Amino acid sequence: MEQLISLIFIAVLATFAGAELIGKIPPQLHTPLMSGSNAISGITIVGALLAVGASGNDKLLAILGFCAIIFGTINVVGGYLVTDRMLKMFKKKGSK
Repeated sequence: MEQLISLIFIAVLATFAGAELIGKIPPQLHTPLMSGSNAISGITIVGALLAVGASGNDKLLAILGFCAIIFGTINVVGGYLVTDRMLKMFKKKGSK
């Protein structure tokens, strides 16, 4: 139980730190930085897979790990879609 509380504490601190950092970034840089954050989300997915694998019989850890896999996957796919759309805006009209 202590390990779960410390993991939740770390997640809450990371959320506040991330919100503080993102809030200070100018809007022009949000989309380019999103493509870079896809790598971080990929690492999150790997960590979540490890957490699910190591959860054993602990249902709560398995559920939290599964949710992390889902949210990380949504973030990666969404980031790539937005980045692709942004790059298409900079292509010339005649080129494919």
